[in-house]
Amino acid sequence: MKFSKLLLTTAIGGVATLGFSVGSADAKGKLNYYCSAQEDWCQLMARGFEKETGIKVNMSRKSSGETFAQIKAESRNPKGDVWWGGTGDPHLQAAEEGLTTPYKSAMRAELADWSLNQARSAGDKTIGIYSGALGYGYNENVLKKNSLPVPACWKDLLKPAYKGHVQMANPNSSGTAYTTLATIVQIFGEAEGFEFMKGLHKNINQYTKSGSAPIKAAARGENTIGIVFLHDAVKQAVKGFPIKSVAPCEGTGYEIGSMSIIKGARNLEEAKMFYDFALRADIQSQAVTVKAFQVPSNKGAKTSPKAPKLSSIKLINYDFKKYGSSVERKRLLKKWDDEVKSLAK
Repeated sequence: MKFSKLLLTTAIGGVATLGFSVGSADAKGKLNYYCSAQEDWCQLMARGFEKETGIKVNMSRKSSGETFAQIKAESRNPKGDVWWGGTGDPHLQAAEEGLTTPYKSAMRAELADWSLNQARSAGDKTIGIYSGALGYGYNENVLKKNSLPVPACWKDLLKPAYKGHVQMANPNSSGTAYTTLATIVQIFGEAEGFEFMKGLHKNINQYTKSGSAPIKAAARGENTIGIVFLHDAVKQAVKGFPIKSVAPCEGTGYEIGSMSIIKGARNLEEAKMFYDFALRADIQSQAVTVKAFQVPSNKGAKTSPKAPKLSSIKLINYDFKKYGSSVERKRLLKKWDDEVKSLAK
């Protein structure tokens, strides 16, 4: 199924932290910005907005699951203004739980259908800013050194030969890992999907906080296979590391990275300005300068020829509406904690 058509149908249906100081957040000319994308891209967006507008940006970088938890914990006294990046599922959950606020940008006419459908499914409380397919990457040198076969499918990762050679993030903190859990359940069905996760658990050497950490560890030779979004694997390969990426043979899920304005934002006008800024084609085109290889939501934005070709990847009919809902997300995470994470290896 073609990616553009798939996104159109499913969206309808369906590492360090910078010093973060709110201080006099009610003063004009400030923006408290939560970012869940890669650190250098977060910095690019923050510094670019500051330079263009003169508005001081206080930026905090955390994974999407961690950011969602922070926004929820702060809901009675919001400290953030805008949340940019990270997988769409926690953004949809935040919208459902009333943690974010609607905004219709004047930039909407320039955006891809999948971006707008993400917004419509959440009552305009979030919007798609980029997309990327899930998969895994492996360190070719480490694989050869350990005489391991080249994996091609999700089920290959269950082979006993890979014990201690696979790494993924914890789905409670990482949107990438939650997308992995939801993808496996959708591909194999819930019963078989959780059996898969139990089998995978035996081969996992570490559950990381951040979704991109497993492939960074593989790039350094500290890990062999990292379950990540494919653009994160490509980034390490472009840096010169011996990383090969795999779109699993059974098919795979994908993310719609999103952006939301936090309900009760103390700097609402500045948040709206950043929102519009982030949707512009010229701003989204700058992602390639920090080797971010996601597909941008603005139809006029430029992408790198090295970015994964989503039209050539077997993408599942990912149900964003169901797996982005608060009830389903909480249920799956609890089940994973109870039935998978608690198991001995």
